[in-house]
Amino acid sequence: MALVGDWEPDKHCVMTQSDMTYRGHLGALFTLGLPLVGGHVAQFAVGLTDTIMLGWYSVEALAAVVLGSTLIFLIFILGAGFGLAVMPMVAEFAAQEDEVSIRRTTRMGIWLSVIYGILIYPVFWFSGPLLILAGQVPEIAYAAQDYVRLAGLGLVPGLVVMVLKSYLAALERTRIVFWVTVVAAAANAVVNYALIFGNWGAPELGMTGAAVASLVVQVVMLIGVLVYVFGWAPQQGLFARMWRMDWAAGGAVFRLGMPIGFTTVAEVALFAAGTVMMGWLGTIELAAHGIALHLAGLMFMVHLGLSNAATIRAGNALGRKDAEHLAKGARMAIWVSLSFAIFSIIVFLTIPELLVALFLDQTDPNFDAIIEYGALLLIAAALFQFVDGAQALGLGLLRGIQDTKGPMIMGTISYWCVGVPASYVAGFVFGWGGLGVWFGLGLGLAVAAVLLMIRFWRGQMPDLRAKFASV
Repeated sequence: MALVGDWEPDKHCVMTQSDMTYRGHLGALFTLGLPLVGGHVAQFAVGLTDTIMLGWYSVEALAAVVLGSTLIFLIFILGAGFGLAVMPMVAEFAAQEDEVSIRRTTRMGIWLSVIYGILIYPVFWFSGPLLILAGQVPEIAYAAQDYVRLAGLGLVPGLVVMVLKSYLAALERTRIVFWVTVVAAAANAVVNYALIFGNWGAPELGMTGAAVASLVVQVVMLIGVLVYVFGWAPQQGLFARMWRMDWAAGGAVFRLGMPIGFTTVAEVALFAAGTVMMGWLGTIELAAHGIALHLAGLMFMVHLGLSNAATIRAGNALGRKDAEHLAKGARMAIWVSLSFAIFSIIVFLTIPELLVALFLDQTDPNFDAIIEYGALLLIAAALFQFVDGAQALGLGLLRGIQDTKGPMIMGTISYWCVGVPASYVAGFVFGWGGLGVWFGLGLGLAVAAVLLMIRFWRGQMPDLRAKFASV
């Protein structure tokens, strides 16, 4: 069975050598990365659709779902570390043509994801009091609890999908990852439109309708990915003896995945802390923050897709012990990310009001206030586009060479020892309000970008060159 999936060996970056030109690296990065970017954008469209339609429904519902979806994503992304760990491991084993290790790694990623999802669900059930302890308005907190109790049932299927998508992406079956996600996002939009507003004879459920739609998305994605995996490579026996624990492979996935999960959750928690602080300022500020965060997040999906592509290509280079190929590919990924950051800045600075207005009903009495506040936050978001992409690429490259513990420490320091305190001081001590909160977010990302890039280029690359030269 061919491990490289969508590309023929003589056309594929897995088979290229260290003398590949930068143009070749660019083509390989786009061929691998564009479907991943598209998949992330489609996945992001799920939350974006919820935000837009609930913004049309009511500002209170929007504020509650901003809180609820932030909590769900925070918990999801911690468990997603196991799925993300599968990606560089499978990419390395694919370069070595080690099909047995590919199966073992993927199975244990599924095991660990399911166990985590079951154990963490009570946090969703009792989320209302937790949000109140975080300083949120009780009515909004308990509304968010109702949302996450239902939408949170999609956590386990969502985590399993993450593992299988990483497995397929590492074997460079990226187009199916894209199309499954697109179908799921379309299903979410249809169910949202029917159940939030009561269209097509369906009951009007508001936030509950959005929660049902989110659950449907996870189930549709799981079914789609499973159908493809069974149909594409039944001879690989990916799910054979799933009941049997593989302690060696499970330990390897756990050791690599837990630091990834904690690193990612530290970054997401930085923005979650920003959301909590915006909630202290008021409902209008929180709603505007949610809109600005979704728009910034949409742009970040491109950097995230490039980061995933960089992880896979770095993992392949690691498996082939090719340091020059790794370095050239890394440089090209960084330049593409920087180029897209320039585009994002131009968009945010030129049409901020128009972008914010897409999320709101013009008849809402708070329309003008949210437009004005959201436009200011988008200007702040434009200022950290470069560093947001750079820190994502740094993490992706380091994961590709299976360096996760150091980045976990660096990320935690950057996001929580710099970003969160800076947001609080600038927002509430200096009295800058929401702009101050976003200033702190940008500062945390900037520190992470610098530390991670230094670790990759000044720390890991010289060691890898020396190590591979001695083989």
